[in-house]
Amino acid sequence: MDANTATNVGGGIANSGSGSIQVTRSTVNSNRSQGSGGGLFLATSGASTLTKTEISRNTGQDSGGIFTVTGPLTLQFVTLDGNTATAGDGGGIRIIGGTTAVVEDSIITNNNAAAASGGGVRNGGTLLLRRTKVAGNTANQGGGIDNGNVATLFDTKVTKNVAITDGGGIFNAGTVELNTATGTIVVGNRPNNCVNVPGCAG
Repeated sequence: MDANTATNVGGGIANSGSGSIQVTRSTVNSNRSQGSGGGLFLATSGASTLTKTEISRNTGQDSGGIFTVTGPLTLQFVTLDGNTATAGDGGGIRIIGGTTAVVEDSIITNNNAAAASGGGVRNGGTLLLRRTKVAGNTANQGGGIDNGNVATLFDTKVTKNVAITDGGGIFNAGTVELNTATGTIVVGNRPNNCVNVPGCAG
């Protein structure tokens, strides 16, 4: 699922309606969407599960890697690297509305949303990050993560992300729980590590 172009949404994969989708041991690379979801556009009430899959170098106007709305999303051993949102939020992944997203044992690196927010992740749903690395991402606001609803981080590293304005590591306008007892750290981000995140040094 590489090097495809969509004039609307989902350069690599578009799934809408009520169907479920499972992607395993695959690549979704170098796709382009003139709308949302350069790599994947998921607007389904069914479950979406990606395992041991690389999502890299995709470009979308809104969300370079994954755009997801409504249905539950699970990423396990997934790499989101070098994806770009050219005008909107979520260089790596954008999570909308009522979506519950679980990201485990994954890497979210070098994604870009320089025109908007959430270089790595723009979260508007319920997000759980577990044993995941969020590093080297860039955005206007919230270089690593821009959170607008609920996000919980277990054993997760948010490092070396950059925001042009504020929230190099995490910009929070909702609720963020950093479970530091499990090894979660937010360090080395610019111009600061966190905005409005309890327990995180600016």
